Amino acid sequence: MVVRGGGPGLMEALYATAAKLGVEIIYNAWVQDLLLENSCVRGVVAKIEEGSRPISSNAVVLACGGFEANAEWRARYLGRGWDLAKVRGSKYNTGDGLEMALKIRAQPYGHWSGCHAVSWERYAADFGDPVITPNYQRHSYPFGIMINSRGRRFLDEGADIRNYTYAKYGQIVLEQPGQFAYQIFDSKISPLLREEYRTKQVTKVTANNIEELAAKLDDVDSVQFLKTVREFNAAVQTDHPFNPSIKDGRCAVLEIPKSNWAQTIDAPPFEAYAITCGITFTYGGLRITTDGAVVDTSHQPIPGLFAAGEIVGGIYYFNAPGGSGLVSGAVFGRIAGENACRLARSYDT
Repeated sequence: MVVRGGGPGLMEALYATAAKLGVEIIYNAWVQDLLLENSCVRGVVAKIEEGSRPISSNAVVLACGGFEANAEWRARYLGRGWDLAKVRGSKYNTGDGLEMALKIRAQPYGHWSGCHAVSWERYAADFGDPVITPNYQRHSYPFGIMINSRGRRFLDEGADIRNYTYAKYGQIVLEQPGQFAYQIFDSKISPLLREEYRTKQVTKVTANNIEELAAKLDDVDSVQFLKTVREFNAAVQTDHPFNPSIKDGRCAVLEIPKSNWAQTIDAPPFEAYAITCGITFTYGGLRITTDGAVVDTSHQPIPGLFAAGEIVGGIYYFNAPGGSGLVSGAVFGRIAGENACRLARSYDT
């Protein structure tokens, strides 16, 4: 199976394979409970159209994501302010799979107070959209600076390459006053900005001088902003050449340093992009065996219940490298699927 195009490409390939194998897919089906028979999971209860009905099976694989779309659960497990975060993906990932598994004493596992969260368009829709969602991400921050409503920097934008910092910096943006920030660039950096900065789904401020930019930034202390830019420019160390392809060591020595890609902000026109936090998925989930079987609170596999994808806990703690979610879903999905099929066939022999 050849996969291109990230998550959408992976889903297209999986659907095509399912069609070839004759797999029946039921849409608009809300799975609400697990069916138990002699302490074994033997199917689900699903609401389809106007009524609920049982769907029997010899094994069930939960691959229904975390609870990132559930504002109440976000506040409960992630903490204050998370109920107001934007959701990058589906509005249906509300923790239903977790709830039904925990109800039969599945073991919660992993970093339940952690999540994957990124810098996101400040005025994005509350939930993701398959067509325009990629336009909301703002991942070129390593080459500029980020300032909050007080006009101050609040993190090391150049701590590492984007793939190693983007999933944890969304939380830091959420922690800022008003839960927003601005990414600041000048004309030296503008040509390096990623494609999403040039779409219609962007809140962008431009100016021909830095004082004009400061005056245009909504909800920002303009006096402190100008001071922050002056101090940052004076702190840039020019003994290392700027190189966007590697960690170049070109730093700004400040209380909050910029460890790489530090460039003075002095070449007009200037640009600022309004951002907030976009949550991708939650880290807490269910404990599984190496066979993908869900484990109960007595550390024993629950017969007939398997899990894969973001509902699995214990994979991520505090951060997530780019692309690892797709790999995790593919690897554990295959393991859980194979073992669920093996178990299901054993009942029929």
